[in-house]
Amino acid sequence: MKRRFDPEKRTLREDAALIWRAVKIWNEIQPHFWFISICPLLFDSVAPYFNLYMSASIINELAGGCDVHRLIVLVAITVGGGFALSVISRLLNSKKNVATAYKEKKHEEFLLHAQNDFQYEHIEDPDVILLRSRIFADQNAFGGGMMHVYRSFPWIAERIINIVFSTALTVSMFTMTAAGNFSGFLGFINSPASALIIAALIILNAALSLRIEGVRVKKELEAISDAANLNVRLFTYNRLWGADMIIFGLNRIVMEEMRKHNLRPKFIENLNRASIKYGAYTVMLNAALDAALFIFVAAKSFIGVFGIGSFVLYQGTIGRFIGAVSGLAIDIGALRQNNRFLVQFYKYLDMPNDMYKGTLAVEKRDDLDYEIEFRDVSFKYPRTENYALRHVSMKFRIGEKLAIVGENGSGKTTFIKLLCRLYDPTEGKILLNGIDITRYRYDEYMALFSVVFQDYTLFDFSIGDNVSASFGYDEKKARGCLIRAGMGEKLEKLDAEAAEKGVNALDFAIGRDYDSEGIDLSGGERQKVALARALYKDAPFVILDEPTAALDPIAEAEVYENFNRIAENKTTVFISHRLSSCRFCDTITVFDRGSIVQMGSHDELVADADGKYSALWFAQAQYYTEGAKTGKL
Repeated sequence: MKRRFDPEKRTLREDAALIWRAVKIWNEIQPHFWFISICPLLFDSVAPYFNLYMSASIINELAGGCDVHRLIVLVAITVGGGFALSVISRLLNSKKNVATAYKEKKHEEFLLHAQNDFQYEHIEDPDVILLRSRIFADQNAFGGGMMHVYRSFPWIAERIINIVFSTALTVSMFTMTAAGNFSGFLGFINSPASALIIAALIILNAALSLRIEGVRVKKELEAISDAANLNVRLFTYNRLWGADMIIFGLNRIVMEEMRKHNLRPKFIENLNRASIKYGAYTVMLNAALDAALFIFVAAKSFIGVFGIGSFVLYQGTIGRFIGAVSGLAIDIGALRQNNRFLVQFYKYLDMPNDMYKGTLAVEKRDDLDYEIEFRDVSFKYPRTENYALRHVSMKFRIGEKLAIVGENGSGKTTFIKLLCRLYDPTEGKILLNGIDITRYRYDEYMALFSVVFQDYTLFDFSIGDNVSASFGYDEKKARGCLIRAGMGEKLEKLDAEAAEKGVNALDFAIGRDYDSEGIDLSGGERQKVALARALYKDAPFVILDEPTAALDPIAEAEVYENFNRIAENKTTVFISHRLSSCRFCDTITVFDRGSIVQMGSHDELVADADGKYSALWFAQAQYYTEGAKTGKL
């Protein structure tokens, strides 16, 4: 029976698999990184052993016959070799520094690419959002996760290189014996048994160090785990810092949380206890082994197994060997404990995408003759039992102007999410030209829609890039879309400013996060850029999901009427809870509690005195004196 994976009780093999996957991911993110990182380490590690070996040779020469010619050659090799190794190391390290300068940005890009394959429900899922925040909080606060693997593997490579070189230069010490008869302790030192015992002590020290360091890192992580959730909150606070923090003094709450986080007595006490206790064990083990090896080497030198120069060499290489073994134990122990962070990272990375993606190509029609039908569609969001939509049935064809109205929570935005296939219906079907939309290729179906959501996003990139939704844009097309969206007057001002600076107005960044010369746009201007982006895509279906909800009713009506004019022969869907903004539409669909309760023109719906639309219309009209008098808003 196959053992079920338990994140908290991992086997050595499971730990190795988690770490190896991280290594492969980094090699995908930054190809050849390991080669670039390890090459300078090789030369950095060779240098001290080269100096030790050459120093020992010079001392042995001085202590022996002292051939001047040979001594000069040894000194020249020492100086010249050391210089060459230093130059090569510096060159290789400069290349490594360039390659690793953007590791955090590369890591973020990798996650963004992975997120592109998520189902939309994961993007909205609070648990998934918290998981992502936790990943970055752990990374920033504890250095955990993928970044720890990135840092650790060069360290491990350096430890291994040190172990290999120190062993190669030291192994002869165990095989060498002195001529003559020795008794007692010196006789034991001169026998093969002493070498076997020393080798056994080295292996035992390595095993105990690995065990102790693994426990130490685990205890330290347990000590800080109670602060993990707080750290996630602090990470979120930093992202949300804004006017409310200043006006209401909310920064005082954040500062108090940070103070408790940094000064929490139990957290600090447990962390120090784990570090001191298990760190002391490692120090004592290394000190005991170091003492045993010193006595062994000194005794070997005393009985004449090797000269004073070799004693210096062996003492130096043994010290580096012990340090490398101890460091390797620390690194491996930390890597195994870091796997708790990798488990979270992989959980996010492996978020399942169960949405069926068909294989049919969407017919490319020059006449844009498309028909959408909702056939008895019901939908409830994941992890809920309440239906957001119930038994929705309707059709609309290309070129129609459709308004969807209703109170907040009536199902308007959910309808659009289903139409754009961000979610699939729980029951019923959505058809495009009589074919279930799930049978079409997902990317081709998505290409039919251009949407301006209520919470639309503009990035601090150039105006042109925001309009085209890509790096690189058709300037003539982007300008035309901006002008059609009502940005003509603003563009004239920007062109004049750009001419003075010798740049293109569309290359001005929106905001100053990445460019200190960026420009500020008003809320209305930003909405027009979002509308221009919808036009630039040139999709058959254009949807406005209350992107102007923050505007007053008159300004909102102007935006909708202008957009209706510039959308030409496209199917346009307007969503609003302000009925006056949608009077120009061919059909108005009224949602209430997840169902369609009315459909018709404005005049037809107002005439139905008992209908939902009429009740909403006059309820809103009473707030506007002129509207109440004339029947208009």
